[in-house]
Amino acid sequence: MPLSLAEMAVEVLTTADGRAKSALGRAHAARWFAAREAGQPLPIGRAEPPPRPARPARPELLAPRDVPRRRPGTPEGRIALLHAVAHIELNAVDLHWDIIARFADQPMPLGFYDDWVKAADEEAKHFNLICDCLEAMGSHYGALPAHAGMWRAAEDTAGDLLGRLAVVPMVLEARGLDVTPGMIEVFARHGETQALAALEVIHAEEVAHVAYGSKWFNWLCGRDGLDPKDVFHALVRRYFHSPLKPPFNEARRADAGLPPDFYWPLAESAE
Repeated sequence: MPLSLAEMAVEVLTTADGRAKSALGRAHAARWFAAREAGQPLPIGRAEPPPRPARPARPELLAPRDVPRRRPGTPEGRIALLHAVAHIELNAVDLHWDIIARFADQPMPLGFYDDWVKAADEEAKHFNLICDCLEAMGSHYGALPAHAGMWRAAEDTAGDLLGRLAVVPMVLEARGLDVTPGMIEVFARHGETQALAALEVIHAEEVAHVAYGSKWFNWLCGRDGLDPKDVFHALVRRYFHSPLKPPFNEARRADAGLPPDFYWPLAESAE
């Protein structure tokens, strides 16, 4: 019997090493899409995801206030910036596999699983690209401390699929659309072409990940006769613990299906 998609997701979530996690996730994604193309989709199945994904012994995880500030004007600062990106991408691998396993009991179209398997596969690719950059610069993932709070959104929304979609792709990943252009400028200014190319790939592909969140959030709201904007505002206020921070990349957010009246009121509410 082939593994179900939920069982494959839990295998990824319980693999600690970042490179091994990414390789396993990419192999499972290829298996899923090969079966889909053959017209014989794998079963979604059921499997119990861990409360937290397995993690390597390093990096040391610190409270956000204790993570040293990054100064991108120096080579060490740019290494620290890339290390932070690698940490985000590894968490994104787990977040996308977690949404598959954790909510497998809720009936969703196969397209929902296609989207999140594809997103997880691309996040694994992104993690590997940034790890390659770090190693080319004489460092590696795990060499520096990292943010300990990355999994909080998953824990807070573990029982709420709409909440998960609102907070992870539509807030956290949308934030990436806002800040990545500035990082691209930093590495372009310093002529670091490998990191520049990696960040450009990430920026282009993250638009689709935000769009998957927006698409399925709106689909669920439509199915249940809910107003998406009102529900989004209520869920972000419930689960996200700070105001949204402008400036916003409004063009990229629009490409991802996020209109300004979704996010601007959440920034203004803190003023």
